[in-house]
Amino acid sequence: MRVADPAELLRRNREWAARELAQDVRFFERLKNQQTPRFLWIGCSDSRVPANVIAGLEPGQVFVHRNIANVLPHTDLNALTVLEYAVSVLKVEHIIVCGHYDCGGVAAALDGRTHGLVDNWLRHVKDVAAKHADALDALPDDAARSVRLAEFNAIEQAKNVCHTSIVQEAWARGQELTVRAWVYGVGDGRLRDLRFNVNGPGDMLPAYRLSLEPDEPVTG
Repeated sequence: MRVADPAELLRRNREWAARELAQDVRFFERLKNQQTPRFLWIGCSDSRVPANVIAGLEPGQVFVHRNIANVLPHTDLNALTVLEYAVSVLKVEHIIVCGHYDCGGVAAALDGRTHGLVDNWLRHVKDVAAKHADALDALPDDAARSVRLAEFNAIEQAKNVCHTSIVQEAWARGQELTVRAWVYGVGDGRLRDLRFNVNGPGDMLPAYRLSLEPDEPVTG
């Protein structure tokens, strides 16, 4: 059902709040007084990829940063501020960089056309494509290249997370923190582990050698 009227959103919000209170009278009281998520999710702004919904989590269980094509450049103070707060204040234990198939940003980075201001942002994804040009060029068509670039991009952005001073300093002080790269299938609702799992600086070189194949094949 398509919802086009903002007033409908307000009505749905009241219904949702009433349902939550009917199930647990202290639900919002706990949310108000506590934020202790174990996960930081760095994902795409795509409306089909809401972090807590696809991961089956409740409000308060995941701290989220989203932007077009789930990019984490070292010059983005917005993303770095979220990362700093999650790691240093909330003490999250897991950072998940999650890309997704059928990503408009990834497709735009490959199509060779002009898209306006967003082209400046997509430069980061195009850099990933250039780095892995041989692997991408070997694929049979644009659809296959888009799938593969979504995977490459999630892993490269996870590497960027690992290289930030924020994460490096957390590891140096002995904080338990794992950085992962996943990809989500919009067509089947499944999350796939890209097998990039880094727990500290010593894991970085082996991580570069990990297979880029997801733990489940892409279907559909």
